[in-house]
Amino acid sequence: MTATVASHRKPRQHPLAALTGGSRSARTVRTAATLALAGAATATAFDGTGQAAPSPTPDQVKDRVDALYQEAEVATQSYNGAKEAADTAREELSRLQDEAARRTGKLNTARAELGAVAASQYRAGGMDPTVSLLLSEDPQRYLDGAAVLERAGSHQAAAVAGYARRLGSVRQVRQRAEDTAQRLVSTEAGVKKHRVTIVRKLDAAEQLLDRLTAEQRRRMAGADGSRGGARADRGTGRGDGLLGGIPAGSAAAAASAAALAPDSRAARAVSFAYSALGKPYVWGATGPSAYDCSGLTQAAWESGGVSLPRTTYTQINSGPRIDRSQLAPGDLVFFYTGISHVGLYIGDGKMIHAPHPGAPVRIAPIDQMPFAGATRPA
Repeated sequence: MTATVASHRKPRQHPLAALTGGSRSARTVRTAATLALAGAATATAFDGTGQAAPSPTPDQVKDRVDALYQEAEVATQSYNGAKEAADTAREELSRLQDEAARRTGKLNTARAELGAVAASQYRAGGMDPTVSLLLSEDPQRYLDGAAVLERAGSHQAAAVAGYARRLGSVRQVRQRAEDTAQRLVSTEAGVKKHRVTIVRKLDAAEQLLDRLTAEQRRRMAGADGSRGGARADRGTGRGDGLLGGIPAGSAAAAASAAALAPDSRAARAVSFAYSALGKPYVWGATGPSAYDCSGLTQAAWESGGVSLPRTTYTQINSGPRIDRSQLAPGDLVFFYTGISHVGLYIGDGKMIHAPHPGAPVRIAPIDQMPFAGATRPA
């Protein structure tokens, strides 16, 4: 009985048997599956060539490079603002440290004088409780008790009160110095962060430009008015003979533009901007050998006796806003919604500005970029 049941039991197959044997229809399915897998493998193997995205055109490269330069400009203005804040904090910290040292010296002198009084009283057979309190090692205990002793009419009250004021002022100055030191650490971290962002953007732009032939880069430079390179003197303040320079007849053009300026200060700013033509753009630079956009306008107006803030988004508030139809030579013209670029207007719809790394200070039409507003420094 057992043998009969066993003879009718369906043989157990290995799970892979369906792939190695079976009917004609099964073999047909297997063949189709094999061909499909082979086709998929072939497509995968050639995906890097047959399915790869086409190389960007020179126009596409230029658009992306321009966008990267704009992003780097935004980071540059943030860098300039953070650096200015760090410099201010550093100067304030130095001043507070000097002030704390002076006040501490006066405090020590007052303490020594009162110590001498205490010694004299001790030799005379007693010590005024006010002086005893003064010499306590716990300054807070001293401060807490000084007012009580003063009200009690102690003959040392005036001296103790003076000492208390000096001690309190020293503490205040030291606290302000500590707060400033913490702020300095924070702003310096911001400076480093923005510097990294700038370099990363410029590296990305250079990698895109490296895809172009020398001829394509020359054409791009001709259309853009720049060399089409991003590696030029990053943050060094040095030039490297970039294309550009003072154009023919610039002296006459500068004189003509200056004559149309609304006042002598604007006229001097215009003349300065003309004298800077051809100098390289370097992010964070304020001259005299290189400039970024806001560094150039700041230096130009400084030559006219007007002190401008460091960044584009603060320079736009340095004077009354001017309608585009009322622009005059010397006015500051700003671009992009984030107010991240600035130039100095010279008339006839043109400005002098420091464009971006690889492009020297040059003359350009103000409609080259999205116009955001204008200001006449006051």
